[in-house]
Amino acid sequence: MNIIDQVKQTLIEEIKHSIQQAELADASEIPEIKVEIPKDTSNGDYSTNIAMVLTKIAKRNPREIAQAIVDHLDTTAANVEKVQIAGPGFINFYLDNAYLTAIISEAIDKGTEFGSTEEKNGKNILLEYVSANPTGDLHIGHARNAAVGDTLANILTAAGYNVTREYYINDAGNQITNLARSIEARYFEALGDYSFEMPEGGYHGKDIINIGKDLAEKQPELKDLDEETRIKTFRKLGVDYEMEKLRTDLADFNTHFDSWFSETTLYEKGEITEVLNKMTELGYTYEKDGATWLRTTDFKDDKDRVLIKNDGNYTYFLPDIAYHFDKIERGNDTLINLFGADHHGYINRLKASLETFGVDSERLEIQIMQMVRLMQDGKEVKMSKRTGNAITLREIMDEVGVDAARYFLTMRSPDTHFDFDMELAKQESQDNPVYYAQYAHARICSILRQAAERGITPSKDADYSLITNDKAIDLLKKIAEFETTIQSAATNRAPHRITNYIQDLASHFHKFYNAEKVLTDDEDKTKALIALVDAVRITLHNALDLVGVTAPESM
Repeated sequence: MNIIDQVKQTLIEEIKHSIQQAELADASEIPEIKVEIPKDTSNGDYSTNIAMVLTKIAKRNPREIAQAIVDHLDTTAANVEKVQIAGPGFINFYLDNAYLTAIISEAIDKGTEFGSTEEKNGKNILLEYVSANPTGDLHIGHARNAAVGDTLANILTAAGYNVTREYYINDAGNQITNLARSIEARYFEALGDYSFEMPEGGYHGKDIINIGKDLAEKQPELKDLDEETRIKTFRKLGVDYEMEKLRTDLADFNTHFDSWFSETTLYEKGEITEVLNKMTELGYTYEKDGATWLRTTDFKDDKDRVLIKNDGNYTYFLPDIAYHFDKIERGNDTLINLFGADHHGYINRLKASLETFGVDSERLEIQIMQMVRLMQDGKEVKMSKRTGNAITLREIMDEVGVDAARYFLTMRSPDTHFDFDMELAKQESQDNPVYYAQYAHARICSILRQAAERGITPSKDADYSLITNDKAIDLLKKIAEFETTIQSAATNRAPHRITNYIQDLASHFHKFYNAEKVLTDDEDKTKALIALVDAVRITLHNALDLVGVTAPESM
C-alpha cells in the first residue's frame, strides 16, 4: 500500500473511531465510509458523505452528525490540518501535507523500482500480441499492437503479475504454402525459368522477389529437388527469412518477447488431437454433413463451428483452440490476446471454445485494437512513397523515431480509433507530448548537474519541511499517485493511463519550476528542493520506461 492509500485508510479508520466515540452507531452498524477527492480542490483533499448516510441509524440530522464526528476526530492521527462541514452535511478534510514528503525518500530509496509493487501477487498472465503472419512487413496496425502490448506487459509486471510475452508464429496452413509457392516462382524466375506461376493469393511484395533472388544465388541446387521436398524447403526458408526480419523490426521498436510459439509444434506434440478428444469426451463435438462440428452455441456463439471439413482437413479454428489449450496447460491463470480490428467476430467463438474443453471463458480476455490513420499535413497517408504499398513499421520508425512512435501509439485507449499526426510527432515543441515529457526529464537532469557543481546531491537527510510552495505540494501528490496509477492501468488493461500520467507529471513539474527557484542562496532549502526534483526524475524515468521510451539527460 502506497502513502496515499495509507493516509486515506487511516482517515477512514479515524472517522469510524470518532463515530463510535460520539455514540452515533455501534461498530457493527457503521456502513461503508466512502472518502473521495472533491472535484473542486477548494473543498479540501478529501470529502465524505457519511453523516448523511448515518441519519437513519443515528436518528439525528446530518449536520449534527457531521459536527459530532468532527468533535471526536483525532486530527493528528488522521493527518488532518483543518475540517469543514459543508452543505447538508458533507465533511471536508484538509490534510497536513507533511506526510507527503515521505514519498521523496521512498523514490530515492527504490530508484528504478519506485512505483512497482514490492510483492508478486502470484498470478500468471500470458499476453499474446502482434502475432502477424510471417508473410510480409509489419504495418501501422501491427505497430500499435506492439506498442500497446509491450507497454501493457511492462505495466502488469510492475503491478506484481508474472507475465509471459508471446508471439504466435502462424507457420502452418495455406498461407505458408502460398508463401512457399510464391518464393518458388520468384526463385525460378531469378534463374531465368518463367514456367512457375504465382499461386492464387500469392505474395507479390518486393521482399519475396529478394528472397527468390537470394536463394537462387546461394542455393541453385534447390531446383533439382523433387516438388514435395522443394516446397517443404521453401516453406521453412520463407518463414525463417520473414521471422528474422520481423524479430529485427520488433527489437528495434523496443518490443521483446519471452516466447515465440510455433503453430507447427501443436501438430508435432499431438495437442490438436488431445484437445479434440477432450472436447469430444465432454460432449461438445458432433458429426454433420461429413464434417466435425463444435457446439459453440452452448456458450453464446451465434452458430456452431466446423473443426474438421468433409475433406478431412482442419479448419484454422481447430489449431487456434489447441493453442489456447496449450496456454492453459502451461499454468497461466489469465490469457490476454491483442487482436486487430478485423478479428471482432472471432471473440465469442474463441471464448466459447475454452468452455468446450472445461475452462472458464472469463480467463480469456480479448482486446480489439482499433484502426490507426497516419496523418501528414492534415491528410491521411495510406501508401509508402518508396514502395507504393502500405507504410511499414520500419518506415514509421525511420520517419518519426522509436520514442515518438511508441508514445503516440500508446496515448489513446486501444479500443478507439486514432489519428497519428506524424508532423506533430517530429516537432521539438511543447505541443508534442513525448518531447514535452522528455524535455522535463532533461531539464531536471540539468538542474541536478548544476546542483552537483555546487556540491549538492539528492539526499534523504534534507529538511523536507522547507518544501512549502503550493505547486511543490501538488507535485508531491502527483508523485505519490504513481503506484496507484500503475495498479489502475494494470487492472483495467489501460496502458494509456500511463502516458496520461506522464503528461500530468511533466505539467506539474513545469508549473513548479516556473513558480519556485530550485537553486537558491538558502542551502538547506536548495537541498530539500533538489531531493524533490530527483524524486520527480526517478518517477518520470520509470513511467517513460513502462512505455518503452527513453528518458534523455540532455536535449
